[in-house]
Amino acid sequence: MTLEMTNHLPTTKNERVGEVFDLFIKHMQEFLEEAKLNHEEYTNFVNWADRLGKSGELPLYADVFLETHVLQAMYTKLPGTQPSLLGPYYVENAPFVEADENGIIDLPKRENEPGEVLYFSGTVKNTDGEVLAGAEVDYWQNDNSAKYSNFDSDAPDFNLRGRFKTDENGQFTLKTVQAIPYSIPDQGPTGEFLGYMEQHPMRPAHEHIMFKAEGHETLITQVFFEGDEWMETDVAEGVRDELITKLIDKGDYKEASLEFVMRKL
Repeated sequence: MTLEMTNHLPTTKNERVGEVFDLFIKHMQEFLEEAKLNHEEYTNFVNWADRLGKSGELPLYADVFLETHVLQAMYTKLPGTQPSLLGPYYVENAPFVEADENGIIDLPKRENEPGEVLYFSGTVKNTDGEVLAGAEVDYWQNDNSAKYSNFDSDAPDFNLRGRFKTDENGQFTLKTVQAIPYSIPDQGPTGEFLGYMEQHPMRPAHEHIMFKAEGHETLITQVFFEGDEWMETDVAEGVRDELITKLIDKGDYKEASLEFVMRKL
């Protein structure tokens, strides 16, 4: 039985939900004993959490401050590329993009898309060292205004988003523009929390990539760029050493590459 929460009233008991809740209460009691919260502090927390939910920022807060620790607990000791945050800006069913005659996947973008041109190449393998031809890659990033299409950008839907397949060698080369650092929303309860922690709201420049291949666990990760000023203090703590690549300046464009290793089911 799996842990599954829905919007419908349950018709049968879910043993897994009960098991997880019992563990949650056990460790919450231990946490409260260690933290020595008083009732006023607890009430303040509940009120803040209520504002967080009503503002619609709960998914944002969970993505930024909780998910990275969940992923580290699950995957740090496992082989393969470390996952990173899905983030709140993922959109399903991005258009499929075919490679041109030179094997380049030109990501959907506006005419004269602002930003530095970037050619990003990847190789996809599994933990046995086998290249994964025909793996599905789902890619998204922000634009030169530090915003994401389909959300707060004035760009068309699915701008700088696309899905494509790796070639017979498990490789792809993508033409896009360089992503830039950005601030997470910080004017609501999430920003209030940042103030308490004296934490800035910035994330380093990054690309989001999701990989799917038959017989393999879906890999959701990010790519970061060496030298970014926010790398060491990423508000979401999503940076992993193996996800950092180097930008190579080619004059009128830049190049970067990285290898990705998927875990077999």
